[in-house]
Order: sequence, then C-alpha cells, then structure tokens
Amino acid sequence: MSTETVTIQKLGAQGDGIAQGADGPIYVPFTLPGESVAIARVKSHGTLMSIASASPDRQEPHCRHFGPEGVNGACGGCTLQHYADQPYRGFKRQLVIDALRSKGLAPEVDDIIAAHPGERRRVVFAARKTEKEMLIGFNQAESHHIVAIQECPIASVGIMSRLPAIRAVGAALAVSAEAFRISVLETLSGLDIAVDDIKKLSDKQRRSAIETVLTLRGIARVSLNGEILVEPMKPMVEFGGVQVSPPPGAFTQATKPAEDAMAELVAAHVGKAKRIADLFAGSGTFTLRLARIGRVHAVEGEDKPLAALDHAARNTQGLKPVTIERRDLFRRPLMAQELKAYDAVVFDPPRAGAEFQSKELARSAVKKIVAVSCNPLTLARDLALLVESGYRITRVTPIDQFLWSSHVEVVAALEK
Repeated sequence: MSTETVTIQKLGAQGDGIAQGADGPIYVPFTLPGESVAIARVKSHGTLMSIASASPDRQEPHCRHFGPEGVNGACGGCTLQHYADQPYRGFKRQLVIDALRSKGLAPEVDDIIAAHPGERRRVVFAARKTEKEMLIGFNQAESHHIVAIQECPIASVGIMSRLPAIRAVGAALAVSAEAFRISVLETLSGLDIAVDDIKKLSDKQRRSAIETVLTLRGIARVSLNGEILVEPMKPMVEFGGVQVSPPPGAFTQATKPAEDAMAELVAAHVGKAKRIADLFAGSGTFTLRLARIGRVHAVEGEDKPLAALDHAARNTQGLKPVTIERRDLFRRPLMAQELKAYDAVVFDPPRAGAEFQSKELARSAVKKIVAVSCNPLTLARDLALLVESGYRITRVTPIDQFLWSSHVEVVAALEK
C-alpha cells in the first residue's frame, strides 16, 4: 500500500472518482471531479484519506452510515450522497447518453425524472445473528462486512419505523451465525418480508418463528426461501388502481413514484392500440394499466407472478380482456410471425436485456414499441437492433429510482 495525492478527473459508471496514475486509472470512492485528494493506494483502488481541495458540487451526506467515516463502516447501499442534486442528476442522464452513443445512437434524451428520500418501498437487507445481537443493514462495498444501520434516508418511513419488527423476524429465523438476506416490500396491508439463504428449520423452530411474527404489528406476510411461513394478511400492491397480491419475493419496482412515471410514459406511447403484448410482464405492473386501453397478452417466464396477474385481472371490473402465457423469452422469444397480432409491444426485461426478443421485433411490423430497462448498456444494444431494421426512437426518458447510486431506469419509445 502506498500513499499519494491525486486529482479526480471524472466519475466512472459505478460512481467512483477516477484519477489517472502513471500506470493507469485509479478508482477512488466518495470523491468528485476536480478534487485533489490524498489516498492510500492498492493497485488500481484508492481509499480516500483526506480532501486537499473539495469540489463546489460536494455536499454533506444525508446519512451517518455513508462514506469512509460512516458509523459501523462505509455502508455499500449508496455511492453518491456527497454529490449535489443538479450535477448528480446530470451524471445519471449522461450515463444514458453515453450508453446510446456507444451503439451509434444519438436521440434527444429527456431530463431525468428525479428520485427523493423516503420513497423506497422495497429494500433488501443483509442480516446475521451474532452472540450479542441481530445485525440488520447493508454490506460494505466489495465486502461481506454488514454495516448495521440505525437510519436509511432512502427507505420509506413505513419500513424504517418497523426495523425492530424486521430485526425480530430475522432473529426468530436465524439458526446459525451465517449471513442471510431479508427483502422487505411495503404493501397496502403491511410489510411483506421474504427471507432467503437460511437452512431448513425444524418443526419447533418454525412454530416458534410463526408465534413471534403473530405478536408483531404491521407484518402482512413472512416467507422463507420462497415458501410462505405465515400470512396474517394478504399483501396487496396497486397497479394503476388494480390490486394485486404478488408472490413471495416477487419483483416490484423499488419506488411507487418511479413506477407511476414509467407506466405513464408507456401508456402515452401505446396510445389507442387495441392489441398489446406485454413481455416480461411480472405480476402486471404495466399489463393491468394497459388493459384499460386495449386487449393485453402478458408473457412471463415465472408461473407465480403470472398467476397473481391473472387473478387480479379476472377480479377487476372495467378491464379489456387479458390473456397470459408462461414462456421463457430468453430461450423462446415471440417470433415475428406471432407478433403480427399486436399493434404495440412493451418489454421490460432483467438487466441482461432482451437481445433475442429484440431481433424478432426488428423483423416484425409492430407499429409501436416501448422498451423499459434498468441497464442503459443492454438497452442501447437492443435499441440499435431495432433502429437498424427501420424503427425510429421518438423519446428516451431516464428515471431515477435508486437514489444516490449509479443505477438508472430508462423508458424508450419507438415507431416504425
């Protein structure tokens, strides 16, 4: 390890400051462009020791657990709390612009739709039971060390106010000192807690855990490794006025404001389409809203989210017909011939994107496509395939859902 002073030239895609060393780039977390900083260096990684000259864009962090001086260690949940709002949002918008440019695309990119503190309704905690206490928090960056949190400004009040109850659930289920994961979703009926990576409980341990949960207020459901342990109330979320009970640990957008913004953009581009395909439909985030516009065919690879979507559609009045299909779109995308049935297609794949599905869409005559993505790089690849075949990008909107991180959502609209 060596100590040296460097000047930060730019931010990398993960939010670390980058300085140019004699032997290549040095990545320094918690720094900003233009800053002169003293670092302890190991190869290409620098640990911030002190700031000789601070950027005018630097601000006080919002949380006591953030940064190298964070309480209990540097929480790995946020990377950019020290960056002032305007340049921070510009950085995220630029990530989208750069990703598109890397594939030769140069559409106009809207200003980012901002995220705000306290909006996160879905949080994934790291947890471990020690001899002294039940640790609940987030892993330190590039480490298995759990930073036990006392606050989290990104998470909803509904989650943070029930942290003692979440801790009690973790303690009741922990059967060893091994680390595990607690995913918490705030629903209309209470917290939906999904615990994973814990070995099988004995019958006695299960009964004890259930008894513990039943003494706690505000808990709708607790599941263990994907199976429901106890469900005092059915957890319910709302997609455009339609109530859905998602399966344990199912994907939902992390914040309601971001979900609503995405859905509004999707619906606006779909317009008055009569036949719509919603690919990678999940539990119906877009499907159930679009069913107020036209007939929707929802395609999803997992059966449980699809069943939740189907149940909600069948039990809600005022929707156009919704059909469902369980299908692995990575292995078996909807073919160009099948896509003839639709006026509009929406797709919202995982981070890997939808390369094979995009190739089939490129061969189709679908008039309108909306691509929703949490990964600008794979989105750019998929959009390039569509543009090459004659589609025109009409709008690109970045949406901040993961506040103070380098992650950005994007909605892109295309027409042929």
